[in-house]
Amino acid sequence: MTTSLSRPDTVPEERAASHRMPFWVNQRLGLLVLVIALSVLFGVLRPAFLDERLVLFPLLRDVATLTVVALAQMVALSVGHMNLAVGRMAAFGAMFAGLGYDRLGLPMQAGLLLCLAAGAAIGAVTGWLIARTGVSSFVVTLAMDFALLGLVSLLYSALTEDAAFTTRPSGIGELRSYSLADICVGSVCGSPAVPQIAQFTVLAMLGLGFLYGCTRIGRELLLTGANPAAAELSGIPTGRRVLLAHTLSGLLAALAGFMAAAGTGTFRASIGDDFMLPSFLGAVLGGTLLTGGVVSVLGTLLGTALVGVIRKGLDLLGVGLESLNIYLGCVLLLALSADRIRSVVSYRKVVRST
Repeated sequence: MTTSLSRPDTVPEERAASHRMPFWVNQRLGLLVLVIALSVLFGVLRPAFLDERLVLFPLLRDVATLTVVALAQMVALSVGHMNLAVGRMAAFGAMFAGLGYDRLGLPMQAGLLLCLAAGAAIGAVTGWLIARTGVSSFVVTLAMDFALLGLVSLLYSALTEDAAFTTRPSGIGELRSYSLADICVGSVCGSPAVPQIAQFTVLAMLGLGFLYGCTRIGRELLLTGANPAAAELSGIPTGRRVLLAHTLSGLLAALAGFMAAAGTGTFRASIGDDFMLPSFLGAVLGGTLLTGGVVSVLGTLLGTALVGVIRKGLDLLGVGLESLNIYLGCVLLLALSADRIRSVVSYRKVVRST
């Protein structure tokens, strides 16, 4: 779903015109068509791309994890901020889960709760610093990224021998290797290509969709991002909304860290090292504005899926990692350009209507 702030005085003719827009204007539909088209193209060029267990299963597992990463960035962007520490927050939260499993013997569910609590806590500290000092989120989250980089590395070195927690509680192996079809006999419960770990992504999407689409707090988050001064004058506690956004961002980043650790089977300091670029790609491609005020939960999933399909398809075609990063960087530049164009067009429409 796409959630944004709209003018209440929009006339019926304008609303009707918006419903008559051609299908290619709809960004989410365009992303869906592009994902399907590229999947078919890569499947024709490399039939192995459509192998459910060897290709699609790990692809969808990565997409599920990176979608949560992008949702963490989307929440920060909803208030006009960014979270450059999203990868380190993922490592920070996952470290607490690994510590709980390795030293405390916690069950999987308790370790997950500890992970989420740690992520929410570090996100809350970040949001408090931004709201309290008024310093740009770029500066604060960049500083937090460096601080967590050193802290997580030091703690792993002090608490482990190989810079990793290797104790795996019951259930972690199933999250890594089981699909929805493994829940029961046959294909009644789902495709063997869809990993069980994707359930976390679905829950995160449903929660955020409800928050932004059905609650007053969600609307206040968007208004804080669209126009902080107007939100303040309207009686919205913008400081608390910034704190809430970064707390949720940290919690989602920690969830992504747990999912990444479950996918690899180990809890190590390097978790989240490659989360920065996908976090922006998925959110911005999906329709979330960098300036705040507009988010798209479903679009974030589609944007992440598009990046995942491109990455996996080019990898099967033999494109090197360096060339792949160049292509993804170009995609991000195009997405940022489209974001800027949308902002200018929206602003001009508002000016003409006043």
